[in-house]
Amino acid sequence: MQRLIPTGEAARPVAFAEVSQPVPEPGEALIKVEAFAPNRGETFLLEHPRPELLPGKDIAGLVVQAAADGSGPGIGTRVVGHPAQGGWAEYAAVPTHSLAVLPDGIDSARAAALPLAGITALRLLRTAGSLAGRRVLLTGASGGVGHYVTELAVGAGAELTAVTATPVRGERLAELGAKVVHEVAAAGGPFDVVLESTGGSDLAVALSKTRPGGLLVWFGQASRTPASLDFFQLLGGPERVTIQHFHYAGAPYGSDLSTLVRLVEQGRLHPEIGRTADWARTAETLVDLRERRIRGKAVLLTGGAR
Repeated sequence: MQRLIPTGEAARPVAFAEVSQPVPEPGEALIKVEAFAPNRGETFLLEHPRPELLPGKDIAGLVVQAAADGSGPGIGTRVVGHPAQGGWAEYAAVPTHSLAVLPDGIDSARAAALPLAGITALRLLRTAGSLAGRRVLLTGASGGVGHYVTELAVGAGAELTAVTATPVRGERLAELGAKVVHEVAAAGGPFDVVLESTGGSDLAVALSKTRPGGLLVWFGQASRTPASLDFFQLLGGPERVTIQHFHYAGAPYGSDLSTLVRLVEQGRLHPEIGRTADWARTAETLVDLRERRIRGKAVLLTGGAR
């Protein structure tokens, strides 16, 4: 089968290679991949790839070999999955605890856009707690996670302010019900909850927008610049703010994937896909994703996708 493997080259981060099909573990199903969605964090890993790296965490496709232990969906079932790696290939072995069955009304492209960003959004909002009537600030909002957080938070009754780099990148978020600004400093606080994903100097500014006793959840560093906080400056800002570090990871993922699928099926969640292309264009798409030239998610099709 064909698999995309890292090259270590900035302008062409991956290339096709002919490899053997994966051999599933007893609790894994073999999936014929129809679509996959890269994440911006994966583009960073490709800059200096470790030798064993097989990229690909968000996939959708068809079960062609059921798990030997009897768990999970049977042969011929359409699924969305979140393997630890190896999804940018014609076939992928995925633990059955990290699969969800797809209804006929959800195509593979939309399904592939769900896993990492959608699971992050769900778990992030659970961390934030009830949002009805609360003021929420979301930084770095124009990527896949930001679109899901915005739609889910506004749907839960939050008054959400989203920070995006440009007006174009904020258009969809405004349609979803967010107030959009283009600098953290322009956000009109105080906020009950701040969801901060850019790091660098933005974290301190976002913290200053948090109400006394409020919560800042730090879930990313998209600027790739470490944050710096000054203890004495904080004394002049909001008191007793809780800063909570957050990372989405932790299997099993199947339950959250099923929730995301149900929300899409019910018309309560709409994946924002800024590019859909044949997987022959994966390398250029990864560069554009890394350089923030794609709004929302990018999805690559391996062929035969429904």
